[in-house]
Amino acid sequence: MRIALVNPITRRSQGYHTVGSYIPQLGLQVLAELVPDGHEVHLIDEVFGPQFTDTHLTRSNYDLVALTSYTSGATRAYEIAAAARKQGIPTILGGPHASACPDEAALHFDSVAIGECDEIWPQIVRDAAAGRLQSRYQGRLADLEATGLGRARQTLRPVNGRYDVSALQTSRGCPVGCEYCSVTQFNGSHIRRRRIADILDEWNRTPEKFIFVVDDNFFGVGRQHAEWAKELLRAIIKHGRKRLWFSQTTINMGDDPDGLALAYKAGCRGMLVGFESFNEQTLKRYHKVLNRNSLARYQELVNGFHRAGISVFGGFIIGSDEDTAETAADTALMATKMGVDIIQITNLTPLPGTKMYERFRAEGRLLATDYPADWERYTFTETVYQPLRMTSRELDESIYELRHLAAKENWVLKRAIRTLVRTRSLTTALFVLGMNKGWKRMARIQAPHDAERFGFSPPLSARLAKIGESFRLHLRSKLQPPAAPEPVTVQP
Repeated sequence: MRIALVNPITRRSQGYHTVGSYIPQLGLQVLAELVPDGHEVHLIDEVFGPQFTDTHLTRSNYDLVALTSYTSGATRAYEIAAAARKQGIPTILGGPHASACPDEAALHFDSVAIGECDEIWPQIVRDAAAGRLQSRYQGRLADLEATGLGRARQTLRPVNGRYDVSALQTSRGCPVGCEYCSVTQFNGSHIRRRRIADILDEWNRTPEKFIFVVDDNFFGVGRQHAEWAKELLRAIIKHGRKRLWFSQTTINMGDDPDGLALAYKAGCRGMLVGFESFNEQTLKRYHKVLNRNSLARYQELVNGFHRAGISVFGGFIIGSDEDTAETAADTALMATKMGVDIIQITNLTPLPGTKMYERFRAEGRLLATDYPADWERYTFTETVYQPLRMTSRELDESIYELRHLAAKENWVLKRAIRTLVRTRSLTTALFVLGMNKGWKRMARIQAPHDAERFGFSPPLSARLAKIGESFRLHLRSKLQPPAAPEPVTVQP
């Protein structure tokens, strides 16, 4: 049987999927590793565009079309399924959106797989080969250590493009349970670890020189989590091939000099940290307890990463019930002053399956509800609900202004130099340079779409001047960053 594993991508925000590098769809590579012998597997990833899917997904080429999809890709997934089913090719959808909306997905696919599917995927393939594909499959959270599951077929390359980094996972699950996040719902509230020996074997066989370790919370939130992470880092240092990599973690890692030193020695050059906000009430609403407790120490913890030579990729979300149209500019300015090396500011997006989605639906605040067409708008680049202290248009415009200046200002090299000064690591500075080049390229790609959508280019204003200042604050600090800024607060 010939199987097409497809990663559908919304056409509304193509640039956001290729910032810096083409990153593998790891879930599909994991499924490929689990396909029983005797079947041929092709990976089609629409980060390289939809053309191959539209022209080559035919009955003469494939016997089964299997997709995994986030919510923003669901509209495109349904479109692909319709074309495949018209030709008589059986289709199945899994992933976060199918798990959150299985009844909807069942209207468009022959079969729907709910939850983690590592353990049931081989049986799904056997059922499809025998012509008895079931309408619904229910997965479960696998014991990764006991079963050895989680390994990806790293050598499987897309038939329509080439990845320039590798992706690898050491754990699944997150205990934080943020109101807006679907990870805890989909992957569970406990961090489940893979065997260190299995991780090392995959690490050493991975073809690319740079790795994205896709764990949602690499370092964890407690001492036991941290000790396991440090055990893995020691094993990589001792037995792993020399590679550079980055991952995602919580802010508390900045308070562990030993863990940070091990991470740098093991090749880590950046960590994505979800700061989300400088507002204590926002963090309380988001259920970001760890961040809320650490808010007064944000600067100190960022300094901890820098002292170890590791850059900080700061994630911020704008649109909480405390935010106003000024918050995006304030956040960008404060993050820059704090020394965040790579800044990602996105629109708050209530994804189906999250507590936030259910709250907004109950409050009648969802604006994009023409499903399934409107799922394509859930991209983190558009406001799909009604904020409390501004209009959805005002929130979109405030972030549009950030992209507008990011595309115009001469800031990328300056920020890399600042990273070099703070981390004293050339490889870390080069990583920051590459990522920020990607953000600027994305902003330029998005610029004509923004101009068409909003019908204007941002005029010079006090808010734009404030944003512009954030792009010019690069080399004013010496080796020691400035004192911690006051949290942004908004009075009722």
